[in-house]
Amino acid sequence: MCQCYREAADQLELAIHTISVDEKTGIQALERIAATKLMRVKQEERREFEYKRHGTLCLTANLEVATGKVISPTMETTRTEKDLAEHIARTVATDADAGWIFVADNLTTHVSETLVRYVAKQCGIEEDLGVKGKRGILKSVPTRRKFLEDKTHRIRFVYVPKHTSWLNQIEIWFSILVRRVIKRGNFTSVKDLRDKILAFIDYFNEALAKPFKWTYTGRPLNV
Repeated sequence: MCQCYREAADQLELAIHTISVDEKTGIQALERIAATKLMRVKQEERREFEYKRHGTLCLTANLEVATGKVISPTMETTRTEKDLAEHIARTVATDADAGWIFVADNLTTHVSETLVRYVAKQCGIEEDLGVKGKRGILKSVPTRRKFLEDKTHRIRFVYVPKHTSWLNQIEIWFSILVRRVIKRGNFTSVKDLRDKILAFIDYFNEALAKPFKWTYTGRPLNV
């Protein structure tokens, strides 16, 4: 995984995108019941603690490791395996002939039957994929994961080790989103929440995006 990060810039020159992908679920559209009183001389900003709930969204986002830009975001109310596969398909469609490496965590939707069938179709693999729970590539999570990790595929996945989701660079960007938009935000509807997040992504890509300086090499930190 760390090797993917180190090689991302060189891979992009070869028309291979290295993408850190994950979902941020349960983003709440909260509206304060009274307006915030702005900071003044000798007075801190005062924010109303009561709020109205207008619903939630799930943001599935991609971070292009080589550029630091967030590309092809998806905002839905669910995060099923179909949702993730459709998100990957829309992302790949932005550069249909390129190679794609997706860095992901170990959520079961990231190793789903739907995703395996999509990758097989896009890579021109016509062999029998088997039956989920019974045989072949589709039999189990380990067999599906092995297929999705295959380095010979134009579209492949690299999975972080278990319990290390923090190694996925998109988590860094999610923390930026929380601090800049969500934590102090005031949203009058789910649509308002969606619009403000998408507007921030546009602003971030234009003014702030740059590759994260990744210093972790993959070696245990106590060595």
